[in-house]
Amino acid sequence: MDNVSSFLNSIKKKITIKWIVIILIGLGAIFFVYQRFIKKEEKIRATYTVKRETLQETLAETGEINASEKAVLHFQTGGRLTWVGVQEGDTVKKYDGIASLDQRQLQKTLQKYLNTYSKERRDFEQSADDNQGEVVSLSREVRDQAVRSLENAQFDLNNSVLDVELQTIAKEYAFLYTPIDGIITRMGADSPGLNVSITDTYEVINPNSLYFSVSVDQTEIVDLFEGQSGILTFDAYPDKHVSGTITKINFTPKANESGTVYEVDMSFDSAGTTGYRLGMTGDVEFVLNEIKNTVVVPAEYILEEDGIEYVFKKNGNKKEKIKVTIGEEYGGKIQILEGLEEGDVIYEIDE
Repeated sequence: MDNVSSFLNSIKKKITIKWIVIILIGLGAIFFVYQRFIKKEEKIRATYTVKRETLQETLAETGEINASEKAVLHFQTGGRLTWVGVQEGDTVKKYDGIASLDQRQLQKTLQKYLNTYSKERRDFEQSADDNQGEVVSLSREVRDQAVRSLENAQFDLNNSVLDVELQTIAKEYAFLYTPIDGIITRMGADSPGLNVSITDTYEVINPNSLYFSVSVDQTEIVDLFEGQSGILTFDAYPDKHVSGTITKINFTPKANESGTVYEVDMSFDSAGTTGYRLGMTGDVEFVLNEIKNTVVVPAEYILEEDGIEYVFKKNGNKKEKIKVTIGEEYGGKIQILEGLEEGDVIYEIDE
């Protein structure tokens, strides 16, 4: 009986091992099928239908609005305001008055110098009359003395004239006027009776002289030229696109910059200047190169092997590996010269 039991146990163990092996083989076969077929379908990330479009190489830069006609005014000396003719936000014409200092002291001083001038002139004329006709008959020494006296009288007269002119200028400096058409954007002092100094400034900006200022790196400035057009988008009006034209590219780099950058000035087309203000920021995009009506695919669909570019193209229910000839690449899109046509469907493969 013991021999029979041992034999039966041995058979049971062999059967158990056999089933374990069979199960392991089955699991292996299932894993192989999963890897070969099911997982293979997961390698397709996305599909793309080939089409024709315009391929562009662009350059984008940032900048802000500035003004070419901008005047910052202040008095030459301090004093007390007696008249203010404008307020902040007012529109002014060229040579309109802005403000004036108290001129009473200046007027009195001017009158004093005028009196001095009149006296010096009379003294000069009297000196000329006293010496006229007598110089020839006098000795050389006396004659030289008379000439020097006449010259001194002339110097005194000249100085009195200069004093009058200087005081006239000082009186003119006590009156501020705008040298340009524009809008008053700053008033250092806006009420008569206030004492002002030369640090109190008045600013006038001509809104018709607004332009877009861009700082361009030295590696990119070589792609730009005067007369080149671009599309501007201001941060204040993100849905509005405005055409602009380069009017000036500075020859020297901007100071106080971390890198070597050049200022580029652009005029921009608009129906008036309403809504645009100094300091508004925005972006400009230039089209450097353009290829129209060409077959284009996203760069991620192009694969490379041994120096040959190819794509996976849909052919019925299968994927077909197709060699392609590529052209230019701009903005993440590649031009296809040969291998694909408009309407073809290609796959992005996750290898």
